[in-house]
This record gives sequence, C-alpha cells and structure tokens, in this order.
Amino acid sequence: MRIAIIGAGYVGLVTGIGFAHLGHDVTLVDIDAKRVGMINQAKPPIYEHGLEPLLKRCVGRNLVSTIEIEEAVRGASVVFICVQTPSSDDGSIDLSYVRQSAVDVGAAMRRECSYCAVVVKSTVIPGTTEKVVIPLLEQNSGRKAAVDFGVVMSPEFLREGNALEDFFKPDRTVLGELDQMSGDVVTGLYRDFDAPLLRVHMEAAEMIKYASNAFLATKISFINEVGNICKGLGVDVNEVAKGMGLDSRISPHFLSAGIGFGGSCFPKDVRALTGVAKELGYKPYLLESVMKVNEEQPLKLVTLAESRFKGLSGKKAAVLGLTFKAGTDDMREAPSITVIRQLLKKGVEVNAYDPVANGSVKMVFGDAITCAADAAEAISETDMVFVLTEWDEFRNTDLYQGKPVFDGRGVVQSKEAKILDYEGVCW
Repeated sequence: MRIAIIGAGYVGLVTGIGFAHLGHDVTLVDIDAKRVGMINQAKPPIYEHGLEPLLKRCVGRNLVSTIEIEEAVRGASVVFICVQTPSSDDGSIDLSYVRQSAVDVGAAMRRECSYCAVVVKSTVIPGTTEKVVIPLLEQNSGRKAAVDFGVVMSPEFLREGNALEDFFKPDRTVLGELDQMSGDVVTGLYRDFDAPLLRVHMEAAEMIKYASNAFLATKISFINEVGNICKGLGVDVNEVAKGMGLDSRISPHFLSAGIGFGGSCFPKDVRALTGVAKELGYKPYLLESVMKVNEEQPLKLVTLAESRFKGLSGKKAAVLGLTFKAGTDDMREAPSITVIRQLLKKGVEVNAYDPVANGSVKMVFGDAITCAADAAEAISETDMVFVLTEWDEFRNTDLYQGKPVFDGRGVVQSKEAKILDYEGVCW
C-alpha cells in the first residue's frame, strides 16, 4: 500500500519505518524542515534502539520525508495522523496539531478522487475523532466520511526504547472504525501481524489507550508505595514484587519499585483522563493518588541523602542517568528533573551524565549544572552519587569509588556490589 504519515515524531517515525520495512511505500510529513532533511539523509532525529540501520535500509527505496502534505496524501490508501497532543497547563490535551492536520489532510483530499482511510494514531480523549477530526476532514475536503473516505482511530502502544520490537510484535492492534469499509482497509495493513486485532467503536479505541496507560501507571505507583512501606519495615520490596508477579492475575510487569514514571505518555495521559472524569462530575480518587505518589517519589531519594549528610548545602553530587528510562533520549517529565531541581534548591552543586541526553539536560538547566563526558568524570570530586536511570554502564560497581550511592532504579544492588554506603529509594 501507499501510506502517508502526518507527523514524523516518535510515533510517526517508528510507524513509517516499520511499514516501509514491511514493503509499503511510505511518505513521512513534518513541518520541521530540519527533521525532514535528517530523515532523508537516513539520520534519525531521535534516539531509539535499532532505528538507524532500519532507516538507512528504507530511505531511498520506499521511504521519503517531505514538508508537502498534498504530495504525500495524493494516491495514498491510508493516511496516519501521528502528531503530538501535549498537555495544557490544566492537564487537558492540546488538540491544535490534530486540528491542523485534519484541516490539511482534508484540503489535500479535496484534490484527490480515490478512496483512502484516515487513521488517527495521536492520543486523544474519547469523542475527539468523531467530534473534531471527522467534521474538519469533511469541511475541508468537501467529501463525506464513510462514503468518500474512511476513518479509523488506532492508538499506539509503543514503549520508548523498545518501539521497533513493539511495532513488529505487538500485543494487540486496536481499530476503532467509523464503518466496516474503513476498518477493512486498515485491517489489510495488519493482516500478517501475529497479534489479536480488535475492531471496536472509535470512542472505545480512544479509551483503551488511556485506560491502558493509567493502569500501568497505577501499577508503578502501587509498587512504589508498597516499597516505601517495606523500607520502613526492613522488608525487601524486590522479593515482595517477585512473589506478587508469580500470580498470573498480577504478572511481574511494571512491578519494579523506584523513583516513578516519566516520559511523554503516562503523566500526560493520567492527567488527561483525570480531567475528563472531573468534567463528567466524577472525582477520580485513584488516578489523583497515582500522580501524587509519583510526584513525591523522586524527592525521597534527596531526603535520604539529606539524612545521611545531616544537610546538603555546599555538597557536590553526581547524577547518573537523566532520561526517564534507559534506551531513549527522552527527558520529558523525567524524575531526574525533579531530583536535580531539589538538589539545586538545597544548595548542591550538580555534575550530571547520561549516555545520550547531556544536551537535553543543558536545555532544561543551562549553566546551573555541569555535564560530564562520562560517568567517571561526573563522579570525580563529588560527595555522593545519585543513579536515576538504568543504563547498563552504571552497573559497573568500580565506578563509585567507595562514595555514598543513592539508587533510584535498583541499578546497583548493595549485596552484589559490596558498596557499604548504599541506599535504595524504597529498599
């Protein structure tokens, strides 16, 4: 099939490369000319494991990027909308990129006679595809949905750091279809995927995304709260989590205690779902608690250090790991930001290092912190070490030079490392 993808960010790029690798002709559209140029030169604008070699294999063969939406939509059987939906100040999602994409795709379809299916892959609250996207597509194309073109809402379930694996080996594919023909066209794209394919109403598809992320976020905050209790009791939360995870109803996934979740999805989606609930007149006690636990969890690591040193003013700390998880360069809502801000507030001089995100942290903190070239340099001449992301290189216990280690991810286990001055955030 010929596929157009609007938005060459994380989801759009991975989706485009994935379908191109499977033999489809893909055109990626983005308003950022620099990003477009990088893609056409086979240089990924984001860091994601395995992305670069696959991009190099597809560019120039059946994958191209452009800023021209009309040429991308022309002749396409499927048009994906994969633009961002960032949080507004009140926690609601900003639909401006989705709206503009619908306007532009509609205008492009006005000059295109063939049938195509428009697939909304951006994360949007239930009702958005029906009440926002479809009217804009119809108004700007002069055509009728479910007659002249199809519409499907298909949420993405890509884990940063494992996105390509998730694309090629998904747990499930969800298609919220306007009508059967819309769903049939998009089903053809996923025919050879070895995963359940669920065809539902558009609103259900939109809600499945939010409910899934809210549930996973809840599991994380739950095990962190259990970990906080375990630490007070002198119980190993990792042993507790292992015992819980053997129950098939629970599973071991997302039961790793630590400093909480971050990234572009969980915080944003929980806030958005909380906002929707309140608009309906329902108070979402559980969702609010999930966010409260997550906001406070990183601060516990600083409190442990403060207790160990009887105050932190004038101290120097190394912070290892800045991204919200290993395998990505994404620092959005990363717990490291909370930790660093608290350290700076306490009068601590911060030396930071991350294998891929040093540039990003400088954009956040500017000259308020120092970025080291490697972990050893970051640790040198500091009083303490904070380990905040589970990059494998931080498991090398020789790095720590006998200094106090405050571990937020269970990267350095004290029994194995024989680090005498060691504190885990909740173990």
